[in-house]
Amino acid sequence: MRRRKLLVSALGAAAALGLTLTACGSGGDDADQPAAVVSGGTAAKPIVTLDNPMEKPDLSLTDSDGKPYDLLEKTKGHPTLIYFGYTNCPDVCPTTMANIAVAVKQLPKAEQNDLRVVFVTSDPERDTPAQLKKWLGGVDQDFVGLTGPFKTIQQAARSVNIGIEAPVKKKNGDVVSTHGAQVLLSSPKDDKIHWMGMQEATSDNYTSALPKIIKGQNP
Repeated sequence: MRRRKLLVSALGAAAALGLTLTACGSGGDDADQPAAVVSGGTAAKPIVTLDNPMEKPDLSLTDSDGKPYDLLEKTKGHPTLIYFGYTNCPDVCPTTMANIAVAVKQLPKAEQNDLRVVFVTSDPERDTPAQLKKWLGGVDQDFVGLTGPFKTIQQAARSVNIGIEAPVKKKNGDVVSTHGAQVLLSSPKDDKIHWMGMQEATSDNYTSALPKIIKGQNP
């Protein structure tokens, strides 16, 4: 796995933070990526608060049941976690989703039912609805997987400052899919993304943060 830096500017903060763009595989060329604005602190902070909340991406894709899924409509009024990744990822994606699943199971049943966890593939050519359903079923059957045209997904990711690149097949047959490793967390109060879970966030970090996020409070 290779990491590359995203430049991050912080409004009202003196320190510059670094976000990672993760290549799950080997190879790939460096590229400029968008900046995200987060509150002051260090990149080691597992869950950061955005200085300026972002709108959730306006996405209409196909879910893991093969049905149309309008992200804004389906998650309106619900605390929501959004992650861009892919099922063939060897490390970061399964670890991140497993950490979230562990934390979700600690919530009261009513809060679990209210929460929306959405996994948007960065590798739609291989991540069919059936593949997403099978993979997410091994994590948490209530998690939603979305697939569709890569350009649509890439555009939506960029709208929330998550960089993803088209998967590249190497001569040895390996497929490199490069994507931002951050989890976007939105408040049910205004349906905006107020927080970002960093790659380093553990299940304990999400277990501590989710009860507050579900209420629209800073973790």
